[in-house]
Amino acid sequence: MHVTSDGEHRPYYLVCPAGIPNYGDELIAGTWLRHLARVAPEVDVVVDCLYPEVAVGHMGDVHPRARFTSVLWRLCLRHWPGDDPAVTCAGVAGAVRDPISVPELADGIAVLRGAAVVHLVGGGFLNGIWPVFAGLLAGITAAAETGRARTAMSGQGLWPPADASGLTRSLIGDFDVVDVRDAASAEFVGLAASADHCDDVFLGFGPHLLRADEEVPEVMVSVQSLLAENEGAAEATVRFVAEVLRAWRVTDVGLLECSPDKDRDVLAIAGTLLPGARRYSLGDVLARGLPARAGQCWISTRFHPHVVAGAAGAHGVALVVRDDYYDVKHRSLIDSGSAWRLLRPPEIPERPTTGGYRAERLTELRTAKLAVAERIYGRGSA
Repeated sequence: MHVTSDGEHRPYYLVCPAGIPNYGDELIAGTWLRHLARVAPEVDVVVDCLYPEVAVGHMGDVHPRARFTSVLWRLCLRHWPGDDPAVTCAGVAGAVRDPISVPELADGIAVLRGAAVVHLVGGGFLNGIWPVFAGLLAGITAAAETGRARTAMSGQGLWPPADASGLTRSLIGDFDVVDVRDAASAEFVGLAASADHCDDVFLGFGPHLLRADEEVPEVMVSVQSLLAENEGAAEATVRFVAEVLRAWRVTDVGLLECSPDKDRDVLAIAGTLLPGARRYSLGDVLARGLPARAGQCWISTRFHPHVVAGAAGAHGVALVVRDDYYDVKHRSLIDSGSAWRLLRPPEIPERPTTGGYRAERLTELRTAKLAVAERIYGRGSA
């Protein structure tokens, strides 16, 4: 346990959307748990996530003192009357201040209020697409009013912003540590521009995230239907990718599943249009690593395959499926050193022969994120 100067034993409390499940969200949560297992194995860690029973299956053994709950997420979902974040924030903050009003969650709220650190870990869920998740910010700041926790957010992608009334920016202003992963988010919260704003995965990138038990495909494909701009966009994207692969004369292809429920339909289409492709399930990738290597080529609409494959030294094309969200995300990686190409259909690109992060750049990004970890958890956590 974290022991304060007055002898209290207080846990660390991580808030994240793990358990959906989704490759990036599981990866980020696991990254922080792995870091805390290294620097603070004696401290209890509570992971407040969307579906704890799923998350524990993926990362329950990463930290020896981790346990999983869903208090703040359940409060957000309970106070989701529409798309007005102010209503959600008021409901969540009210419950945290008055746990007796939600007796079935009162014990969990007591743990939240008693934490030494409450840390909203990174991701792209705090924005105008899902505005009610500002309720997480309200719950964290309300808990800190009585519990004296250090409050932190790391690796956040806040674009497109959910801030018509200034509520999100105001709540973020109450946090002790604020860290983002891209230039647009930094500008939104008033942080200085920096080449070292980056995703939380850079804290712990390493060989454990990569597949080492077999030869990986020549080209990997990650496509999606989630957040596609219209109903037929997913099929159009797959057809475009198939056209690109024909132009490249590639037959050794792999298909990546990042979110089983959300990717089912688009992968069924891909299975028809790319019949010889090897398919890699999310469970398999989380257990055995991403099928990525230096010199390989990727076509990806998703962000975290770009992060990890780029860090592995893979060349790639980042295919934008939503301009106000994925454009910012992919550009942040390209600008920080992945050197992938940003692409929109119908242009057929040349097959990339360069790209991927340099080892020195990965060291710089890890060093920057370790400095964030030290700001959150104190000296010695880096």
